[in-house]
Amino acid sequence: MLDHRSALLTCAEKLLRDRHTAEDIVQETLIRAWRHADRLMITEGAVRRWLLTVTRNLAIDRMRSASFRHEEVGTEGQEMVQPDHADHVLTALEATALLHHLSPEHRQVLQYIYLSEKTVGETAQILGIPTGTVKSRQHYALNRLRARLSYSDQA
Repeated sequence: MLDHRSALLTCAEKLLRDRHTAEDIVQETLIRAWRHADRLMITEGAVRRWLLTVTRNLAIDRMRSASFRHEEVGTEGQEMVQPDHADHVLTALEATALLHHLSPEHRQVLQYIYLSEKTVGETAQILGIPTGTVKSRQHYALNRLRARLSYSDQA
């Protein structure tokens, strides 16, 4: 996912000509990606395009804003400090990439259970399969993800 961050930072920096503001834009882009991770997982191959579009739109919005042009809006010292979610966003994007290595059936079970916060029984009912099959798919999917993670840590 670091290759996405570099491309996003380059894009924002070219538009804004300010490294610090560009980093803020990339962080906001990653926060939005984290909030829409479920939609991005379904859209294979379009993640980078989506991220670049969001970065570009945020940069344009920032350039149009009064604060970017150093105009006074009338309220001094009321800037809210936002917590840094970049690590969580990056983790979510990496998890999304890992999910693409699973079969559609295994990925679907994990999406319902972990992303949609459905129970095993609810997932079984939605998919029209026995609860034992849901548990089995969840088990094998998690084992596959663990194996992928341990492989990538060794590489």
